[in-house]
Amino acid sequence: MTVSFHKFGDFFFPGTGDVKEIGEKEGKFYAINVPLKDGIDDNSFNRLFKTIISKVVEIYQPGAIVLQCGADSLAGDRLGCFNLSIDGHSECVKIVKKFNLPLLVTGGGGYTKENVARCWAVETGALLDTELPNEIPENEYIQYFGPDYLLKIPGGHIENMNSKSYISTIKMQVLENLRCIQHAPGVQMQDVPPDFYIPDFDEDEQNPDERNSQHTQDKHIQRDDEYYEGDNDNDNNMDDS
Repeated sequence: MTVSFHKFGDFFFPGTGDVKEIGEKEGKFYAINVPLKDGIDDNSFNRLFKTIISKVVEIYQPGAIVLQCGADSLAGDRLGCFNLSIDGHSECVKIVKKFNLPLLVTGGGGYTKENVARCWAVETGALLDTELPNEIPENEYIQYFGPDYLLKIPGGHIENMNSKSYISTIKMQVLENLRCIQHAPGVQMQDVPPDFYIPDFDEDEQNPDERNSQHTQDKHIQRDDEYYEGDNDNDNNMDDS
């Protein structure tokens, strides 16, 4: 399952990501696109993000989450056109963290480098349940963070083109698509194909007058690194609790 919140429309590169793009064939309905217009702010983005991500987790029941924190959605980005503050951006990280699932967090886009650094510092703190001081300490790159030398940046002032009716329409379409997923995926157990079965080999039971080919014997050689410690043919003490 992939979920993407992104700028869409006005010939914005690469032109994909419409809410109607939901995947194909076996992957149909497993691609969730949340297209947004210029100027979305913290409150609108956070409400929409929480509603959709919560529903995805409820229906899909992932075993783990990979969260990409693209910083080009921050206010003041050279290429971005949203109004998110760093606090609003990091709130999404906190929302996902509360699911208590295995979580891998990565970076992403962002074209105002000093704000990218600010953003990922704050969100690393959020992941570690640590509130960082707003004053950036003296360091060899401090000149990049002037003139205020503060960690957090406020939201922007671009006109919010995402009306309440537009956001409601996007939300309802995404939730409707999610209803088409009948149940959470599971890992199906399958038998090992017969071609991979190698019978036990016991030299004491072999007829000394019958020679086995080197190829046959090689199949039964146990390499030193073939088993983990404690894992052998006689280790049948399984914990079923």
